[in-house]
Amino acid sequence: MYRSIIAALVLATAVVPTARAQDASGALTVQLSGLEPQGAVMIQIFASETAYAAGQAASAQRVVVDGATEEARFEGLAPGQYAVRLFHDVNGDGRFNTNPFGIPTEPFAFSNNARGTFGPASWSQAAFALNAGENTQAIAVGGGQ
Repeated sequence: MYRSIIAALVLATAVVPTARAQDASGALTVQLSGLEPQGAVMIQIFASETAYAAGQAASAQRVVVDGATEEARFEGLAPGQYAVRLFHDVNGDGRFNTNPFGIPTEPFAFSNNARGTFGPASWSQAAFALNAGENTQAIAVGGGQ
């Protein structure tokens, strides 16, 4: 009898960490607004300042734009600091287009609706805390780029 109780306790403690690890992950929904209904939005999420600076995304998605608003969802993320950067590939060529002077000709945006000065938003401007469970970032893409 004691062996079966001990075996049950050992089995229960072996299963609990796995369940807690799954509960500890987060999901991020990126809500986009201000879009022209054409092309696609290219979204990247970054899990550290170093990765952000190096352009090494933790995950990325391409979202076809059919309306003024769209959503992207990222699941299974470890809680921590993240940043999102994206551009609206209006002409659908898969590239972030610029003019001959390097000035963007397609809309772009960052998490926290951060704006850079003479360049992209910094990590400190775009970074946000991602917690276990559901998280949302609402980002206005169109207008005034």
